[in-house]
Amino acid sequence: MASGAAKRMDVRGGEGGGGQVLDGSDIMELVGNEEVFSSFVDHKFQELDRDCDGKLSVKELQPAVADIGAALGLPAQGTSADSDHIYSEVLNEFTHGRQEQVSKTEFKEVLSDILLGMAAGLKRDPIVILRIDGEDLREFINGPSFEDEMISICSLLDLPEGSLRDFITKALLKLTVEQGMPPTTDSWVMSNIVEPALQSIAGCSDEQSISQDTFLSEFKKVAENVAQHLAEQPVIVAHSENTFDGSAIKRLLSNKFELDKSLEAALKTVPKDRNGKLSKEYLHMALDAVGPSAGLPPYGALEEMDKVMTNVFNMMNADDGKAVKEDEFKKLLTEILGGIMLQLEGSPISVSSNSVVHEPLTSPSTLLPPSS
Repeated sequence: MASGAAKRMDVRGGEGGGGQVLDGSDIMELVGNEEVFSSFVDHKFQELDRDCDGKLSVKELQPAVADIGAALGLPAQGTSADSDHIYSEVLNEFTHGRQEQVSKTEFKEVLSDILLGMAAGLKRDPIVILRIDGEDLREFINGPSFEDEMISICSLLDLPEGSLRDFITKALLKLTVEQGMPPTTDSWVMSNIVEPALQSIAGCSDEQSISQDTFLSEFKKVAENVAQHLAEQPVIVAHSENTFDGSAIKRLLSNKFELDKSLEAALKTVPKDRNGKLSKEYLHMALDAVGPSAGLPPYGALEEMDKVMTNVFNMMNADDGKAVKEDEFKKLLTEILGGIMLQLEGSPISVSSNSVVHEPLTSPSTLLPPSS
């Protein structure tokens, strides 16, 4: 991890200090404070109950979920893929995909379930908030490895012909957060950081023989401009990384009590036919319900994991849609978990991603009471 410009941010907006990593510990602390948790439940229920019917619909709950995330430092919904799946996973797990309503008495339980679910998701996939302000980029371009790394990057560029600007643009897109460059896939970064920095080479000829020395010299000038723009407009990035190696599944399968508990909870999300049987087409839904306990992401969240799950389902003929008894359904689900575990043990999957956070981390919450 870069240590200069990509500074770890406190979850409430400050640099350094505690709470640099969003791992769910703050959420656990909140739920564990009975007095604070109870006091705002009574007050906020009335505020969220827009139609004043004494119950909260899923729609009325959603702003609460989003606001809790903002208050605890999660990037706003829609700005970071790493945290978005946590929001949706928790809410869907609570509602089971149905439009339920909760009373004032149930409201506290709803919030507790959502918060604890978010904490579990963050514990499994911690998010680090980075502040990129150009210092690491300057450190990189002035460091001893700069020339070798840039020559290596150039060898990967699929650009046999083109202008100096083309080469430099392509090379910039290859830099990473570790080198002090925010994600160039973000349109704001391209428009406000990269494109203005490229203006320094706007006058260069479109067709010219580009020597290695010329490239390195001009690239460094552009990178210096990028660093200057970052100093003026620092970029906040949500960084997440995780390795799926089957160890969490192994722990679950070795604990019969926890396994039975997870399977029973998963079966409650699956509809039964008139004979009390369950269709195998709902195995994916059940696997998603067991996922948090098994250290698995929801199906559809990660392409690499989807391939593993699909492969195991195919090997076990788990997608034939046949209806089976409850015990057989549990057995199939357990075998699927075992199959996924074996594949991940043989070929672990590591995932790392960076998303620009466009909402200020210090935006006030209207749901949670201010910290003392």
